[in-house]
Amino acid sequence: MLTGIDHLVIAVRSPDAAAEALGRDLGLAVTGGGRHESKGTHNRLAFLGDTYLELIGVFDAGLVRSSRTFAVGNATLACLEARGEGPATYALGSDDVAGDVARLREAGSPIGEPVAGERLRPDGELVRWITAFGELGPERAPFLIEHEMAGAEWGPGARAARAASRHPGGGRVRLAGVELPVADAELAAREYGTVLGIAFSEGWRTAVREQHVALREGAATPVVELHGEPGTEPLEVERLGIRWRRVPASPS
Repeated sequence: MLTGIDHLVIAVRSPDAAAEALGRDLGLAVTGGGRHESKGTHNRLAFLGDTYLELIGVFDAGLVRSSRTFAVGNATLACLEARGEGPATYALGSDDVAGDVARLREAGSPIGEPVAGERLRPDGELVRWITAFGELGPERAPFLIEHEMAGAEWGPGARAARAASRHPGGGRVRLAGVELPVADAELAAREYGTVLGIAFSEGWRTAVREQHVALREGAATPVVELHGEPGTEPLEVERLGIRWRRVPASPS
């Protein structure tokens, strides 16, 4: 079962510089991230509850190109070379990637078989996950990810701490949704349906649990909508090839 938007993969030239920009201009706290040593990429992460922003850069383009199965790295490199900084792809969370893949492939999806991945944190701990991909890119369907719910990032203690943590700007900031520019919304929506079984309503909008994805034909800049705590000052700023729109959440 899909659990929501897991993370946005944002291609950046320097994860450290991008982290500084998000901290300075959006008031987001960014963690250490880590390196995909054999794959040629490195990252910094900004957690919004269990959803996060992955600021990913390339430290060795040759390693990325030689890792043909590293779909996220190749999508990141392609984005930086063709368009510069901005969203390269994104992931939907799953609580059972193997089961979802089996169901989707039985229905005719071209999604690939589950693949294990890992990242080395600065403290030496390995973070592990399982993913499944179709063809990735800014206008393509997202991929699936299932995290190993253990350790300093995904264990119960880490998740509880994230749920309670507050960013300098906006407090308990959460990702509400994304608006993605596409050349042909009907074609893009058809791919989402074929690969992931996701249907869009009129206006090319779909809900993934409590978040939304909208396809914007002819738009120039992707939009990331954030919800801050009630009373948060609204904010709109363009950074890293994205228009960030933060509004206060409705009081519960």
